Amino acid sequence: MKRTSIWIAALGILIGVLLTLTINTISSRRHFYSVRYGDWRKLNLILDEVQKNYVDTIDHKGMTEAAVTAALAKLDPHSIYLPPEQLEDSETELAGNFEGIGIQFNVPNDTAVVLEVFPGGPSEKSGLLIGDRILKVDDKVIAGVKFPQDSMVRLMKGPSGTKVTVTVNRAGTVIPFEIIRGKIPLHCIDAAFMVNDTTGYIRLSKFSRTTREEFLAEGAMLLSQGMKRLILDLRDNTGGYLDQAWSLSNQFLERGCGIVYMEGLHRQREDYKADGRGMMKDIGLSILINESTASSSEIVAGAIQDNDRGVIVGRRSFGKGLVQEPLYFNDGSGVRITVARFYSPSGRCIQKPYGDDYQYDIYKRYEEGEMLVKDSIKVDRSEEYHTAGGRTVYGGGGIIPDIFVPVDTTKATNFYIACNRKATMMRFASAMFDKYRGTLISISDFPTLEKFLENADLPAQFRSYAARVDGITASEEEWKESLPYLKPQLMALTGRYSQLGENAFYKLYMTMDETLLKAIESPSKVSVSEN
Repeated sequence: MKRTSIWIAALGILIGVLLTLTINTISSRRHFYSVRYGDWRKLNLILDEVQKNYVDTIDHKGMTEAAVTAALAKLDPHSIYLPPEQLEDSETELAGNFEGIGIQFNVPNDTAVVLEVFPGGPSEKSGLLIGDRILKVDDKVIAGVKFPQDSMVRLMKGPSGTKVTVTVNRAGTVIPFEIIRGKIPLHCIDAAFMVNDTTGYIRLSKFSRTTREEFLAEGAMLLSQGMKRLILDLRDNTGGYLDQAWSLSNQFLERGCGIVYMEGLHRQREDYKADGRGMMKDIGLSILINESTASSSEIVAGAIQDNDRGVIVGRRSFGKGLVQEPLYFNDGSGVRITVARFYSPSGRCIQKPYGDDYQYDIYKRYEEGEMLVKDSIKVDRSEEYHTAGGRTVYGGGGIIPDIFVPVDTTKATNFYIACNRKATMMRFASAMFDKYRGTLISISDFPTLEKFLENADLPAQFRSYAARVDGITASEEEWKESLPYLKPQLMALTGRYSQLGENAFYKLYMTMDETLLKAIESPSKVSVSEN
């Protein structure tokens, strides 16, 4: 009996403790929910009052989107709302493929000109050719009517299996093509070729789902051609998937080397390190960056710099060190919310300060002389970190290059500026394709292309074209000053119409690319004694 009483007493104490804990938990949850509900209650009340009392019919969708956009604007510049159309475009760009007809085009003179027909794609199967001028998509006239380029893309895109009629002008003959849309790969590598016997060049435009496989394929091709050193061009690469940035960095680093880590108020620290299985751990490496190199591109540049693995060449990068996660809604819209910051191996977050003038930061860099003079770069001395070899690096405002290359303003003659305003060079290249179509589309190697372009005397033809078509003339002195950098551009734009495509453009343009030339002449490893 006594033992039973003890058990009853113990059970009573246990129940009392559990009840106390439960009441306290419920109380704290009520407090939590009441605070959170109270925070948002004003907005709900306002919308409810508008619903009940507003004088006119309400655009519920418009008000909701406006409220969401305004609310996210109070967070940071990269937490954003994306309406269905913008979200679809953004997702498609990073997915690595889309559904459409499989061409790349440019609009040099208010008419879309086909620059590339993707091998094996719907357009190639239907008979479209490089240089075709697109007049209509179905019944919609898009040539000569100042039709927006992004709207042209939307007309040609569509679900696989659907039909679209594309009417083109080919050397004066109007031809309608009925094309059945299909899945088209979107490449993230714009160009990959050998600069010389031992140096390879890869230009990466974004970090999409196909970045790893594309890089491995192009990298293997360059290695087979004798590459001992790589120049990786990340200029104007605004980022993409973080796992692809890890994979790219991993190709160059030894096992255990840090690549990046992420951390946020509601996200525990997550470290990403190299696994030592990369195929380019032993080659020289230079990475090109500029003011539009952002996000995942900065992860790669930061990992290489912090591990003293290669040389960063160019100008200070954008400075985006925030990680976004998507949230999707049933109507096809979505939001991207910043959930963490990412940090380079040395511990630096390269996110630049954000305020009302955040979007004008690049203009400020020009105004303050940073694009011309290295000493004008704003450095936050309080954000000091050190690389694996002990070199000092700084956070709080992008990746500062090891070798600075200013913007070249010496080449802008009045003649060149006037031609740029009217896109005279691009339109001239299109005219040259019309003139030399048969020859250009048959060329598949650089020596043949360069020889043909040299013999075509493009500069003389361009000078005549600019005067005749656009009324732009140059004095002998101005022409002589413009020619050294005008000629490579004319050759690059015209060479793009050959089978070599973008590889031709970037290789022929290379002689006036100061950042690339600087990388070629500089060592591909920074001395750890430098500071």
